[in-house]
Amino acid sequence: MSPQQLEILDRIKDLVREKFRKEGSGHDWFHIERVLNMSIRLAAEERCDAFIVQLGALLHDIADHKFHPDEPYIGQRIANEIMLDFGIDEQTRSKVVQIVAEISFKGSGVPTPMSSIEGAVVQDADRLDAIGAIGIARAFAYGGSKHRLMYDPEELPVQHNDFDHYRKSEGTTINHFYEKLLLLKDRMNTASARKLAEERHAFMELWLARFFEEWQGRQ
Repeated sequence: MSPQQLEILDRIKDLVREKFRKEGSGHDWFHIERVLNMSIRLAAEERCDAFIVQLGALLHDIADHKFHPDEPYIGQRIANEIMLDFGIDEQTRSKVVQIVAEISFKGSGVPTPMSSIEGAVVQDADRLDAIGAIGIARAFAYGGSKHRLMYDPEELPVQHNDFDHYRKSEGTTINHFYEKLLLLKDRMNTASARKLAEERHAFMELWLARFFEEWQGRQ
């Protein structure tokens, strides 16, 4: 990358860090930083444009649809505005905005292919942060921020077949594992991410088994 690109990344990093400094739902700066670092790691195994990968990672959650239910495209708009402010060219902006538009999980029955290898890398990094030990912590942080029940044995998981149905869901946090988190292992794009996902997925399965044992008073 050029010195100018590195400077832009540093300045956008500062902007995003400040914006998400006190966010408490699991979509904080540290999540974005982990996605950035994992994106860099995965991109090293792929033929990627490093500048686009890092911009996509930094801006992927700039205005997540979960927090803006009445404006589902706000993330793309704000990402584009930020990049415009830093003088980033139209072609690069378009590729990054496409990553922001495509990256999110949209329901178990909704395919979410990425249009570029850069997008595939960022999506994998984001999904890896949704599983494993940190993924479990983030799931309960988000559920708590939305005042959702931790678990209700009488409320079964729902397999959402369209994005609108999925984004309006208010199910329990445990159901979220079955509606999304346990599905992510098989939806990774890159070989490196698939390998990492196997171990994180196995940890979630062990954790859930223990959760249900304790819930039922067996442990």
